Amino acid sequence: MTDRFIEVGKIVSTQGLKGEVRVYPNTDFPERFLEPGQRWLLRPRGKEPQPIKLLRGRYLDGKGLYVVQLEGINTITEAEGLRDAQLMVPEGDRPALEDGEFHIPDLIGLDVFDQVTQTLVGTVISMIPAGNHLLEVQRPDAKATTVLIPFVMAIVPIVDLHRRRIEITPPVGLIDDLPINSVESEVEEATDNL
Repeated sequence: MTDRFIEVGKIVSTQGLKGEVRVYPNTDFPERFLEPGQRWLLRPRGKEPQPIKLLRGRYLDGKGLYVVQLEGINTITEAEGLRDAQLMVPEGDRPALEDGEFHIPDLIGLDVFDQVTQTLVGTVISMIPAGNHLLEVQRPDAKATTVLIPFVMAIVPIVDLHRRRIEITPPVGLIDDLPINSVESEVEEATDNL
């Protein structure tokens, strides 16, 4: 297959008895679930996405989910077979963005550095939707810990997709073991030795 695809949502459950499914979105573009047209479906344990037509969709208030009807899925049994499947679109169909906007898949895998000290904080492993999205960053230590960083301009002033890096200016306390700067680190070390 020559096209590359990006996930826009994951089917999490059925809705009613007539084949509708609930989709958890992985995109900031609701038209992916509201406008009829061609989508691609990657079933669990599937190797290649298959084309499928989205017939209609609606937002499910209060749940953060969309309910969609897919062509050829007409019963709850057929819908149940789609649980955990991914709804996808070709990578080339991504909407154009304004300055300062990013596609979530482009951020995954970027290294995150403290802007002042250039200390490696970790690598972005996911984006968590919230009032302000949160970058989930895997720390580079052996503890396999993660840290959540609010994805706002004041804390994340630099996203450089070409250099595959993000620079942050975290407030004190956001990342406990991150050195604030070399002078303060020396003062803390001298104080600890007293």
